[in-house]
Amino acid sequence: MDLPIGRVTHFYDKIGVAIVAIEKQTLKIGDKIKFSGHDQEFTQSVDSMQTEHQQIPEAKVGMVVGIQTERKVKENDRVFLVT
Repeated sequence: MDLPIGRVTHFYDKIGVAIVAIEKQTLKIGDKIKFSGHDQEFTQSVDSMQTEHQQIPEAKVGMVVGIQTERKVKENDRVFLVT
């Protein structure tokens, strides 16, 4: 079962980084997440996560973080924790 985590608020196309608002679950490096929305859905692991240009090991509810993505995503795409 996939647990909702948050949503994409912005995507930096040139560097492949999604800005994700963490709304419902703690997210850690190594977790598997699924991006879902618009015309696509894909799963990847969280290999890199930053806030304020600092690498962090986990993101708690209320944080906004940058996550390197394997594919393009769009604003308001939903992010889920794959369990």
